[in-house]
Amino acid sequence: MNASTKKWILIKISSLALIPLMFWFILNFISIYDKGFVEIIDFFSNITTKFLFSLFIIFGFLFSALSISEVFEDYIGENNLKNVANRLLYLSAIVFPLLTIILLFNLNI
Repeated sequence: MNASTKKWILIKISSLALIPLMFWFILNFISIYDKGFVEIIDFFSNITTKFLFSLFIIFGFLFSALSISEVFEDYIGENNLKNVANRLLYLSAIVFPLLTIILLFNLNI
């Protein structure tokens, strides 16, 4: 399978996974929007919430990194610059969700 085909399939899978996760996040964000700090910490202390939010963050960053990578492929002509930009993009798409998930699972009241 071609690398472009794999990337296209990953974009489609991540976008499909983001649909229910986005609905879940929007509904829960509405419910905690006017709450205080303690209620928000209680919400994110729930293991189900931690798991679903982690999936939301992972798939969101995966989708955005793959989409931005396509923009790099189309608009950056120099291969060295394109490779550096893609590597930095993928590195940030790994580091930021990982840090967020670690902080989320270490969250205590």
